[in-house]
Amino acid sequence: MSQKQAIQDWDEIIGVKPKKKQVDYTRLIARLEKPKGTADVILDTDTYNEIDDQFALAYLIKSDEKLNLQAIYAAPFYNHHSESPQDGMEKSYQEILKVLNLMGRKEFEKITYKGSGAYLPNEKEPVISPAARDLVQRAMERDESAPLYVVAIGAITNIASAILLQPSIINKIVVIWLGGNSLDWHDNREFNLYQDVAAARIVFGCGVPLVQLPCMGVVSAFATTGPELTYWLKGKNALCDYLLENTVSEAELVGQGKCWSRTIWDVTAVAWLLDPRFMLERLEPSPIPEYDDKWAFDKTRHFIKYVYGINRDPLFEDLFTKLAK
Repeated sequence: MSQKQAIQDWDEIIGVKPKKKQVDYTRLIARLEKPKGTADVILDTDTYNEIDDQFALAYLIKSDEKLNLQAIYAAPFYNHHSESPQDGMEKSYQEILKVLNLMGRKEFEKITYKGSGAYLPNEKEPVISPAARDLVQRAMERDESAPLYVVAIGAITNIASAILLQPSIINKIVVIWLGGNSLDWHDNREFNLYQDVAAARIVFGCGVPLVQLPCMGVVSAFATTGPELTYWLKGKNALCDYLLENTVSEAELVGQGKCWSRTIWDVTAVAWLLDPRFMLERLEPSPIPEYDDKWAFDKTRHFIKYVYGINRDPLFEDLFTKLAK
């Protein structure tokens, strides 16, 4: 027996795993810095799911001094507002068109795409959709020095599917995802994540530059109230009146009582690209979303950018000012 064969046999006996693919940490960390100047952005949104996606879509479009919207994808969702993930995606697509119409920005309709009608069946098979195909095409056309920023504010099925279709796009994009709960939270049962854990595991594990905005324990601080919304939005324009009415109706639907507040979750994912004052962040080894609604940890994994605090007041001021234009 040769020495090489003996070493291989011994490795198998003691369970030595093959070496992991080396990650270029310098390049990855550089990609996790906020873009200088303007940025080309895609928004992936389950717009009909709740009331915050509409705020986020409008905020992105009204932040055109910094953000160039390249495409909008409808994401699947399934809750009391839909009959299935497919129905949720279709309703989200129509809601996107409604918001664009209220804003007088129907030119974005031609770059609005339907996404997946189902969640990933496993961690190896994509769900092919117009959105996933469009992301692959747009990403592959990019120069690596000018990445495409993908703001994802729903189940991350469309993005994971695109990565499975063409893994090399991880060198061409940066993903900003509102999903999962704080690393210190007692569970990780968060709507955007638990709908499609397989998709989340792909995105957290593939090495794509990833910015995570956790929900409970972090973004949950970004809440507003009925009186505050009325003061800032009522009568300003058709969009503002719709956002106000929609938010109040949702609060009444879920029986929040007379004294209520609503977290406008998804706005924060857009805001990460705009102003460093809006949030606090740090590098963390990429956590592992498990199927039991928990995080698992491996400190040898590649880094992500982890947002751990939201500076509520200046962000709401910027949001309300832009919406009321």
